[in-house]
Amino acid sequence: MPRRTDIKRVLVIGSGPIVIGQACEFDYSGTQACKALRAEGLEVVLVNSNPATIMTDPEVSDRTYVEPLTWEVVRAIIEKERPDSLLPTVGGQTALNLAIDLDKHGVLKEFNVTLIGASIEAINVAEDRLKFREAMESIGIDMPASEYATSLDEALDIVGRLGFPAIIRPSFTLGGVGAGIAYNIEEFHEVVARGIELSPVHEILIEESVIGWKEFELEVMRDAADNFVVVCSIENIDPMGVHTGDSITVAPALTLTDKEYQRMRDAARRIIRRVGVETGGSNIQFAVDPTDGRMVAIEMNPRVSRSSALASKATGFPIAKIAAKLALGYRLDEIQNDITRVTPASFEPTIDYVVVKVPRWTFEKFPQADRTLMTQMKSVGEAMAIGRTFKEAFLKGIRSLEIGSDARLFGQPGTSPEDEDDTTLKRQLVVPTDRRMFAVFRALERGWSVERVHEATRIDRWFLAQFSELVDLQRSANVVGLREMSRELLLELKRAGFGSAELSGVLGVEEGLIRTRCEETTVQPVYKRIDTCAAEFESFTPYLYGTYEQECESEPNDRRKVVILGSGPNRIGQGIEFDYCCVHGAIALSEVGYETIMVNCNPETVS
Repeated sequence: MPRRTDIKRVLVIGSGPIVIGQACEFDYSGTQACKALRAEGLEVVLVNSNPATIMTDPEVSDRTYVEPLTWEVVRAIIEKERPDSLLPTVGGQTALNLAIDLDKHGVLKEFNVTLIGASIEAINVAEDRLKFREAMESIGIDMPASEYATSLDEALDIVGRLGFPAIIRPSFTLGGVGAGIAYNIEEFHEVVARGIELSPVHEILIEESVIGWKEFELEVMRDAADNFVVVCSIENIDPMGVHTGDSITVAPALTLTDKEYQRMRDAARRIIRRVGVETGGSNIQFAVDPTDGRMVAIEMNPRVSRSSALASKATGFPIAKIAAKLALGYRLDEIQNDITRVTPASFEPTIDYVVVKVPRWTFEKFPQADRTLMTQMKSVGEAMAIGRTFKEAFLKGIRSLEIGSDARLFGQPGTSPEDEDDTTLKRQLVVPTDRRMFAVFRALERGWSVERVHEATRIDRWFLAQFSELVDLQRSANVVGLREMSRELLLELKRAGFGSAELSGVLGVEEGLIRTRCEETTVQPVYKRIDTCAAEFESFTPYLYGTYEQECESEPNDRRKVVILGSGPNRIGQGIEFDYCCVHGAIALSEVGYETIMVNCNPETVS
């Protein structure tokens, strides 16, 4: 299918300032989209209010407006620039809401501007929880029982029928803003009042509790010819009840049976068709009851999302770039995979490694803040780690948080049975907080069974068994000691993700001695490529991760090189501005003949 010829000038809306739930992942997606559109010969006009972004650089678009993201301001820009199309799907919730406002005030019709990527109807169906529910019912997709309310009286009638605990979700908000879980009538009054106030349309959804169910996400794409691909499946380690942005997640999903995955994939295809996302990517979330396998749809984002950036980095599949090309009328099978150069984008990525995302919180900046994790997102950044196994990726992810001794999972100081009784420990397991995963390891070290920890946390037994194996492995290392440790055990520890600093704490020796022992026994890392195809085809993109195996795929050359160290996960006081510096540093060094090697663990970044 040839590219649409009626599109000449595209207005791209950015996501504005960094807020919880909407961070630099939209700079990544916006930059990709702008470059893809310009590569097709189109004129790109960008509006964004955040100057600390790569996408607002002069070379990314033809004209850039650093202006407030309000419909009045954007109307004036449209009047001046006269774009024929508007792309609202790479600027997060801000861009979608702005597109709706522009349509509501007649601006798009007044200036004959066409939305590309997602129609107003599709945005409304996906974002309005009542319309989404009606759409799901029309195609036979199960959802948690729920009803809508616009006042406290209506809400009280509904909760009388659904019972407690109740999930309250405001319509058209970002990152779960205003959402909450009410376990009693007092909490219900508080959450309902807040939700109605924070919803732009003053509407809330009250739904039956699915707390404790397993949560999954599918990152999917569809083109104008109805071709459909699943880019990536993502599983939340924390069960339902914790916002996905606050949950440790893993890709691909690891505890789904093939039958369950195929059911979910088929449901996702029906959902994206029914909602009406004709071109581009969407993120669809599901919950599965671990007791009987009942699957329900939770929500859908008809745009590039936080998970899209993670899925792109996890698979090497540039979702935002391909979404922009699909919006121009291309089919998936007409877009080349830049990594293999022989396969089209209609080939679903295949990965032979495991990716773990670990959220980064900054509660230390706010000692009085409630650390309980619920349906409203609280993390401000995230780290991504890649390994050959889940254990390796998980331990690398925890290490990447840069929280010093607070990241210590094994033999945590001051947590002996004398310091902490089982009642206290169980409370820390039952109530999800940013420190719950550390409590899981304390319980396993204390001898709690996988079943007992599962009953307290509702974390899937498979993940808990993996954690239990890590505890057993560090015990084995402790018993043997570094001096008597065999190469086989040291290699097993490294393949399980133990870093030298971690082993130093476990064995009570200096980190330098661990490194020396690794050199003596030739236990050294190699680097593997992320190639979208599990090594079926040759890879031309040097996008690598470290692991402990035999064959190294890095293929170094003799050019002069500079390593650029990224800033890691976002946190308060250290955010997108450092990614901006990294990108420009890499560009400048490349221009004077250096090969640049970027090292970072932040999946949201352009660098």
